[in-house]
Amino acid sequence: MAQAEYREIACKSALNRVRGMAFGWSLNPYRGCAHGCQYCFARSTHRYLELGAGADFSGIIFVKTNLPEVLAGELGRRGWRREQVAVGTATDPYQAVEGRYRLTRRSLELFTRFRTPVSIVTKGTLIVRDADILQDLGRRAGATVCFSVPTVDREIWLRTEPGTPAPSQRLRVMEQLVSADVHCGVLVAPLLPGLSADRSKVTATVRAAAAHGARFIGSNVLHLGPDVREHFFGFLQQEYPDLLAGYQRLYGTKHAPKRYRTRVEERVRDVKSALGYSSLDRHPPKRPPEPRQLSLRI
Repeated sequence: MAQAEYREIACKSALNRVRGMAFGWSLNPYRGCAHGCQYCFARSTHRYLELGAGADFSGIIFVKTNLPEVLAGELGRRGWRREQVAVGTATDPYQAVEGRYRLTRRSLELFTRFRTPVSIVTKGTLIVRDADILQDLGRRAGATVCFSVPTVDREIWLRTEPGTPAPSQRLRVMEQLVSADVHCGVLVAPLLPGLSADRSKVTATVRAAAAHGARFIGSNVLHLGPDVREHFFGFLQQEYPDLLAGYQRLYGTKHAPKRYRTRVEERVRDVKSALGYSSLDRHPPKRPPEPRQLSLRI
């Protein structure tokens, strides 16, 4: 991938109000993402900046340099009710640029100070740097880290997530954080039809998550909104041309048919059950059994 260009900007607000989700607010220290995941639903957000959803999204990254100061003012307001904040809904908060600007860490320090619970979604291994603040935040208000690991298949990873740390590295970092008593799990998402959603691929990924101590395991199937659909189909034409026609049939709308999604979700659920996870992940095993000891019937 080409070297990304970073543009410093000032934001007017740090927290974004969210409706209809499990969390009330979101926080994104950056816009655009150098990870360059081909399927990323957030690619379309660059259109608001009159930029493209393709190379521009991964090649032009906006850095909200004043975000911690703005966030401090918002959390310090008298009416702030300490609702849960989701960090990294439209960009990875631990992409490489975080090592320089530390906007995510400074935000977590503020959430700790104002006792505000957070959830974090990331593919970045840099998060291990912040184990100390995540421990403190977890005790004071609550902190959940969701590692996005759609697949542990090396070829699929290299093609679909060209700028990310290897899945094995993400899982090792998760294991370190779990050992440090940080509440962490894996999102096997998005699952790609004909690729990571295949039964054998799902089994391998869920087993790997369990073997590294994931406290919970979630999943969902790829969805393709405007702009992202066109970009992803272009990617398929180049990398997996034999799959393109099937995707065009499957994705006449944003989501794959419900019957297909249900079938894939059942694959995940079956493997989780065999590994000792409850259906709702409320009581995942503290020490998941090694995959080689299991007899999976799926």
